[in-house]
Amino acid sequence: MSQPVHSPRSRARASRGPAGAWNVSNGVTIGRILLVPAFVVVLFQGGGQQPGWRWAAAALFVAASVSDSLDGELARRRNEVTPFGVIADPIADKALTGAALVGLSLLGVLPWWVTVLVLAREIGVTMLRLVVIRHGVMAASRGGKLKTVLLTVALTLYLLPLAGWAASLAAWVMTIAVAVTLITGVDYVVRAVRLRRGARTGGRGTGATDRVR
Repeated sequence: MSQPVHSPRSRARASRGPAGAWNVSNGVTIGRILLVPAFVVVLFQGGGQQPGWRWAAAALFVAASVSDSLDGELARRRNEVTPFGVIADPIADKALTGAALVGLSLLGVLPWWVTVLVLAREIGVTMLRLVVIRHGVMAASRGGKLKTVLLTVALTLYLLPLAGWAASLAAWVMTIAVAVTLITGVDYVVRAVRLRRGARTGGRGTGATDRVR
């Protein structure tokens, strides 16, 4: 019987064995965490009202948000998915989102009820994932990914010094983002319950080594 042929890349990955916590993808995640305080400092420069600093804060926010997709892609391509990355990645996301929400509310740009609702969902899903992680990791749903995109766009628009129709557009995008955020939060609760029940009955719940949004 002929032996299976493995590419040099696959043999190299196999020879590395399980990825350690210190790798490129986790380094990107740590970098995103370090960007959060820098983003907050820039946002509040000039009392948070100077257009130049608001543009700079928006640029930092977008850069950190883009790195979110980068570290996940690197982890999969380089076979560097680790328990640290699975936990640290969503924490970095929540820290960035929370900083933007709270900062904008403190500046009077975003209503506090929006910040409270979104943060309650984000913290709740993060805690839920930690509770059920021994049964499996819930893969990011399409709704969760849509929520991430909408919330990122909405927060970016709110960070920019917009007025007139552009400000109205930001409000509409944020309204849709909040609605999707709450709906996907309920969906994750349902999936977590199913995952836990499947583990108790000896079945395999729906999960994957993907990073949850």
